[in-house]
Amino acid sequence: MELLETLPARMSAVEWQIVQLRSEMREQFSAVRSDLEGFRVESQSGIHSVRNDLRAEIKAACDEVRSDLRAEIRAGDEETRRYMRVLHEEVLARLALIEDGRPRRRRR
Repeated sequence: MELLETLPARMSAVEWQIVQLRSEMREQFSAVRSDLEGFRVESQSGIHSVRNDLRAEIKAACDEVRSDLRAEIRAGDEETRRYMRVLHEEVLARLALIEDGRPRRRRR
């Protein structure tokens, strides 16, 4: 019989513990949520930083490749010009030989 008499008080104590547990859990979940929000903001700024660093590195690499290609093209152009001069001189020499082998026309 004594157990039945203490039952309402025990139920009230359990009810109070459940209310406290819910309150503590709500606070803890709120804290975790805030931590996750902070982490998300930090990680996004970190992602932006990494993205900007990568863009800078890619731009530098592209600039270097572009510069190397331009240097190679200039060298190739110079080589082509040299070869064209040699061919031009060769054509002039052949024309001179042809001219030397022809009989000269008399002037009237």
